[in-house]
Amino acid sequence: MPLLHIAMRAGKSEAYRQAILDGLYQAMRAALDVPEDDAFMSITEHEPANFRCGTGYGVARSDDALLIQITVFASRTAEQKKALYRQIADRLGANPGIRPEDVFVNVLDAPKENWSVGHGIAQFA
Repeated sequence: MPLLHIAMRAGKSEAYRQAILDGLYQAMRAALDVPEDDAFMSITEHEPANFRCGTGYGVARSDDALLIQITVFASRTAEQKKALYRQIADRLGANPGIRPEDVFVNVLDAPKENWSVGHGIAQFA
């Protein structure tokens, strides 16, 4: 039940943005074994004055940098997360052609009782 928020600079085509969403979904299916059609993602585009990615940690990021935040059940292992990071960088590199240096990922663990996916009930608690 991952929930994804992607932040990026404005100006990319719809096809580019859809390739990001598709690549992230495929990466989660491969690394986290999420069920088919478990896709809850949003992209927020920002004007250059409202979007900044530094070069901290020895990574030379470009204007194509993505900030990807993924909230998952707290049951994911470190190995699954590492596989997810690799899958994301590889898939977004293949399509739409984003450099690995421009893929910034943050995974947040949330207990299952913190989720309601509809009907006002805690389906996983």
